[in-house]
Amino acid sequence: MTVIAGMVTAVICAIVAALILVEVRGSEIDAKRGQATAAALRVSYEMRRGPVRGDLDAPDGVIVQVMDKNRTVIAGTPGPTLDGPPIARFLPSQMQVYSTRDVCSSGDLHGCAWVIGFRVYQPGGDWLVYAAAPTVPWYVSPGLIMALVSISLLVILLACLRAWGTVDQTLAPVDAIRAELAEITAQQSGRRVTVPESQDEIRRLAEAANATLDRLDSALERQRAFTSDASHDLRSPIAAARTQIEEALLFPDEVDWPRTARGVLQSLERLQAIVTDLLQLARLDAAAWKDVETVDLGALVTIEVARSDRTKQIVPHLQEGVTVRGDRLRLVRLFTNLLDNAERHADSRVDVTVRRTEGEAVLEVQDDGAGIAEEHRDLVFQRFARLEASKARDPGGTGLGLPIAREIARLHGGSLTIEDSERGARFVLRLPKNPPDRPDPCS
Repeated sequence: MTVIAGMVTAVICAIVAALILVEVRGSEIDAKRGQATAAALRVSYEMRRGPVRGDLDAPDGVIVQVMDKNRTVIAGTPGPTLDGPPIARFLPSQMQVYSTRDVCSSGDLHGCAWVIGFRVYQPGGDWLVYAAAPTVPWYVSPGLIMALVSISLLVILLACLRAWGTVDQTLAPVDAIRAELAEITAQQSGRRVTVPESQDEIRRLAEAANATLDRLDSALERQRAFTSDASHDLRSPIAAARTQIEEALLFPDEVDWPRTARGVLQSLERLQAIVTDLLQLARLDAAAWKDVETVDLGALVTIEVARSDRTKQIVPHLQEGVTVRGDRLRLVRLFTNLLDNAERHADSRVDVTVRRTEGEAVLEVQDDGAGIAEEHRDLVFQRFARLEASKARDPGGTGLGLPIAREIARLHGGSLTIEDSERGARFVLRLPKNPPDRPDPCS
């Protein structure tokens, strides 16, 4: 930023200096030519009053020369001009009193000069008066060019210093935010960056950083809770199997080994169920999709209900032609999780409804059981969360079925909620007609 500011200031100074030089040079040229013209007119006036010979007075830098009718120099400013050849050869026309030329050929002029010539009437013939003003160089004078260069350098230096200070002051909060973020770790994620009082981009950056840290804390908290719950649920079947084996080894001759094996197998089955659900959640978190296809929800429900025997009556209410785009196997897993949950809590009947609304497909699974209190409707979707009624009906449950179902719904751009019903729990899945783009597994 400092370099850019210096370059911009240098360009501006160069433009301003050029304009000043053009203006000063124009004024200097006009002044010199005015002096030469005034000197020539004065000499012409004196010639009308009487003979003019010898040395003539003229402003500094202006050369005046008088020639008679024979074009012989008879008067002029002191110096070589008086004794030398004419400083110009052009003649004003008969129709004009004077004429001007830029002359560079005369050695007496010390370079190029602007020359004005007057024709003066005399009884014996016209005489000529020449006045020359030296050409003004592009830089006008060394003193002016040095002054402009010095001022420009000073202005550029001040602009660079000002830009440096402004950028340093502006980026100081950014550096503080960077330093604060660099010190935040997973063990010290509760820290936040300081939000400046100014209403600018830096404040929005700090607010965005704090919002990101809030989400990070939430994710870390969920991860810690998930790890704690998973450890507890994995430890329970492992501890049960270990206890049975250790007890059997204490009295090997008195143990009913088939019964002990069945108990250990039951613990292993629960352990396998937990691990399977954890792997499924990990795959969902990684968004590792399979092939996306068009799925008919009515046909899916019909096939899955007919595939396995159920202990409760399943009553379908299916509208034809309700299709969505998604992963068939995951949608099957979502539906079976909902159906298994409803079957565990239903008294005798589970109603499954598939219908279409404007812009979305709806799948409802409702049981006729005791239902779920409104304050617990979000709790049941948390991982490993199980209500007392669920523990009593299914002691071997993992508490991961409903979280998996909601995550599958989210990946399809939909939602899974528990809505009000006259009796039992009513799970409502809503999927959009046009789902989001297929997730990137690496994102």
